[in-house]
Order: sequence, then structure tokens, then C-alpha cells
Amino acid sequence: MGKDTGIQLIDHNDDGEILDVKIEVERDASGKIIQGIVVGNTLQQNKALILITHQGEVNSKPDIGVGFEDSLMSNEYLEYRHKIREHYAKDGLNVSRLDLYENKPIVIDADYNR
Repeated sequence: MGKDTGIQLIDHNDDGEILDVKIEVERDASGKIIQGIVVGNTLQQNKALILITHQGEVNSKPDIGVGFEDSLMSNEYLEYRHKIREHYAKDGLNVSRLDLYENKPIVIDADYNR
């Protein structure tokens, strides 16, 4: 299993609270739960979590977290481009494109090193 496979979280396409664990209960003929937690590709989820968390918020990786919400009140786009590249690299993500400029759509293309 690669770094881009894991337990999925609820996103905007699902019913439920955003970022809760995605659960799709499957039962056997007798009604017993045989499966529930959804495992699949987590690349986009991992990229988003690195962006929205602050350093210290993830116990298993306390040095990772861009804290992107702080950029909403800042014009330091260069600083945040550096932070994004740095923190993605800490998780093994290679950034191939990063567009973060004033009044422009944000584009981040990144994938795990293979």
C-alpha cells in the first residue's frame, strides 16, 4: 500500500460531517456488519490536510502543516508557496506545479515520489 492509499474521510461529495471517517456499512445475510471503513486513494485528501492543518495538530507528524487559513489575511504569497512546497516534501509529495498569486485561482499539482 502506498502513501496515497488509506482510510478515506468524508468530503463534499458525501453525506455527513466533512473530515469525519467515511463509513459505508455492509452487512451479511444475517445482518452482521462485515465491512464499514472505506479504504482507497487519499492523495487529494492528504494534500488538503497538509494545507489546512497547522504544525503540531497531527500527533504522528507534528512538523507538518501549512496553516493555509492564515494566508487569508496575508499578502505573503511567496512565503506560502515556499511553505506548501516544504511541507508537501516532508510527506514525500513532489510539487510539479504551484500557482498561488493574488486574484488568481490556486493550482497545486503534486504526487508522491515513486
